[in-house]
Amino acid sequence: MVQFYSPHRRSIQRRTLTVCADNLDAAGQGVARAEGKTIFVAGLLPAEEARVELIEEKRQFGKAKIIKRFSDSPWRVVPKCQHFAKCGGCQQQHAAIALQRKSKADVLSRLVARETGVELSAEPVICGAEYGYRRRARLGLQYQAKQRHLVMGFRQSQSNTLVDIKMCPVMQPELENILLPLSKCLNQLKSAPRLGHVELIYADNVLMVVLRHLDPLPKADKLQLHQFALQHSLKVLLNQGDRQLETLDSAENITPMYQVADTLLTFNPLNFIQVNSQINQQMVAQAIEWLAPQRDDRVLDLFCGMGNFTLPLARYAGEVVGVEGVETLVLNAQHNARLNECHNATFFHENLEADIQSQPWAQQGFNKVLLDPARAGAAGVMAHIAKLLPEKVVYVSCNPTTLARDSKILLDAGYNLVNLRMLDMFPQTGHLESMALFVRTPTI
Repeated sequence: MVQFYSPHRRSIQRRTLTVCADNLDAAGQGVARAEGKTIFVAGLLPAEEARVELIEEKRQFGKAKIIKRFSDSPWRVVPKCQHFAKCGGCQQQHAAIALQRKSKADVLSRLVARETGVELSAEPVICGAEYGYRRRARLGLQYQAKQRHLVMGFRQSQSNTLVDIKMCPVMQPELENILLPLSKCLNQLKSAPRLGHVELIYADNVLMVVLRHLDPLPKADKLQLHQFALQHSLKVLLNQGDRQLETLDSAENITPMYQVADTLLTFNPLNFIQVNSQINQQMVAQAIEWLAPQRDDRVLDLFCGMGNFTLPLARYAGEVVGVEGVETLVLNAQHNARLNECHNATFFHENLEADIQSQPWAQQGFNKVLLDPARAGAAGVMAHIAKLLPEKVVYVSCNPTTLARDSKILLDAGYNLVNLRMLDMFPQTGHLESMALFVRTPTI
């Protein structure tokens, strides 16, 4: 039935409750209990009592916002960023870092236990600096015609509106320091209304700005960007929506790279790299320790990217095979293998979501496996990994839900989950990264 607006219709009165949080979820929301259901409250910390308004209510849980907080948790700290209250980039700057890490580790352990029946601590947490860790950040650009101003920043929480940021303490200082001069430069361009986004990247050997623009830039804008690059000793690259980049400065011949586990890795600025260098170093070292590759081992690295795990493993193993679905990453990995003289590393460009039985790598034998899939997990390859009967499997995950789901396939195939670690890859945020070690039970 069609319903028409009536000026006399009363608005629905949202209910209010007084609750006390007892812990945090992975996203940094306070978790309270009231009326037989779980209530998630953004901004509420353990041991804090508050009057809250329910903004969403289901049968078993609800979501609420704080009306008034009556107490402060000993875990509450002053956010370091002036934009924290509005910016959606960080969710946990009000919580002490020790609480953030323990909460995420506990969430990971509980989720794995609930889905698999395996009770295992995710501590000690693999962690590094709590601020100044991001070596890569993408900022949105929105032109305000009335104000004739280009906003550069991150989206507000649950909104498409950008926060015009002046600082970002989770970025490495080299990136944070160029925020204001870059915003000023972009606002002076004639093409400011037709810019898409900008990406800041700090490699070991060069600082880069990648500017996405919708139309060809006029010569005057290119000259201004070139002067900006010279003034700030960085590399400006232009991207008009394809895979080709145009370089505007004298750093054209500098190939961005970073080092991990005594291995130099070059990369394309448009391709994925781990944004936290400290955690990436520790993560790769942990994978090597768990797999303990030897000269008689054949190691398989699935979703291998440009060789972040593959090539460090190749320094110890007899042979390593990497498989990746993005062709440019495979080409980059092959280049990195030659650069590091890793002649025992082979790479395949294959779709790991397709039928893998006919893929050439799938016909080979491997006694150790590492996989690092995207958030969707690795459902398409788990059964095949089990068929390979490797001694060990290391699963690196950016989504604990799909890690728990995929783990069940290995557990059902006779593997034991023997190690679980939380990776604090993104402090101050709700992102939860992890890695797990599975060991096959020997058959008698």
